[in-house]
Amino acid sequence: MLFAKLLPKEGRFFELFNQHAEYILAAARAFGRLIEHYGDPVLCQQHTDEVDEAERAADRVTHEVNRLIHTTFITPIDREQIHQLINLMDDVADLLQDAAECMHLYDVRNVTPEITQLADLSMRCCERVAHAVRLLSDIGQPSGAEAALKTCEEIDKLESDADRVLRSAMSKLFRQEPDVREVMKLRTIYELLETVTDKCEDVANQVEGIVLENS
Repeated sequence: MLFAKLLPKEGRFFELFNQHAEYILAAARAFGRLIEHYGDPVLCQQHTDEVDEAERAADRVTHEVNRLIHTTFITPIDREQIHQLINLMDDVADLLQDAAECMHLYDVRNVTPEITQLADLSMRCCERVAHAVRLLSDIGQPSGAEAALKTCEEIDKLESDADRVLRSAMSKLFRQEPDVREVMKLRTIYELLETVTDKCEDVANQVEGIVLENS
């Protein structure tokens, strides 16, 4: 009994979730700036570095959350839910970093309208993820739970929009791009950005599960 009393309770999980979500959003916005200034090599490198910095910061938060899972006696929500949520969020940050690196490594010649669209949808998904995560600490209140579920629905719609953009982009790419190497490069970027929205939807599904089980 004494041992249990000495172990930490609750932890800083909601605070860390919020920190991680803000780093995801920072990475998404930095990727958007990378796309916007793609013709300027100096700015491209600067924004790529910003994505990398945000991803590394998010990774540190992930490690801290996973450490706390093992050192906190009583957690505010189920340990497995905490573990799944933070790791799904970290997948989003990793994918944004991958997309930024591939733009440089594959020497993509031009930013297509489809890249711009998918980057915008990714950023909007990340914004809604940050909002949904902020609401987790309020799901004990009916209004907080309802707002979180509504935000999850918005993420689902954005992911569906990204699906449609991807299908259209791939059709256009294979029909109109004569350079096979460019087809391969663009296909990779398109799929990475669409997968960002997929992972955001996975985060939303996890948040939804947490809300339904704990509100």
